[in-house]
Amino acid sequence: MIIRGFIRAAVFMVVVGAILALDTLTGDFFSERLGIIPRNLSGIDGILCSPLLHADFGHYISNLFPMVVLLGLLFANQNYRPWRSLILIWFLSGVGTWIIGRVGSNHIGASGVIFGLVTFLSAASFFLRSWPSAIISGAVLFLYQGILFGALPPIINSDMAENISWEAHLSGAIGGVIAAWGTRKK
Repeated sequence: MIIRGFIRAAVFMVVVGAILALDTLTGDFFSERLGIIPRNLSGIDGILCSPLLHADFGHYISNLFPMVVLLGLLFANQNYRPWRSLILIWFLSGVGTWIIGRVGSNHIGASGVIFGLVTFLSAASFFLRSWPSAIISGAVLFLYQGILFGALPPIINSDMAENISWEAHLSGAIGGVIAAWGTRKK
């Protein structure tokens, strides 16, 4: 089960890499048209498409390892309701970015989903109250403890580069907590 989760994650990221290659060959056709353009109806399709798009190979590589690890952990535990949780994180990350994103910007990349997965995997143990979830939560917090500073706006986090979407990071993090709440034991 665990290996299958990581294989799914790796296959997903290979597909994302193929999309990047196709986008590069077409002169950024997809990333310019299918990113999240905040509060603009022409950018609403980016809610679904933006995590599949990356600015360049370096951007893709920076998302590759965290996505494979975090998606692998998500799919390794059926108590996480992995498909439901991933869809919710993906959607809330995009909607939040569309609502709070900077006007005139185009948000692309999987980092909103990554932030959502970090907060989901960290918070799920609280709602599930299980040892396996607590162990995964501890490991994720240890590995990705510094990542959450990237969800802070530049006025708080002065190290934030202008082209990094703190809005997607924050929206993804909030989406991850909401998705984790959805796994709670009733």
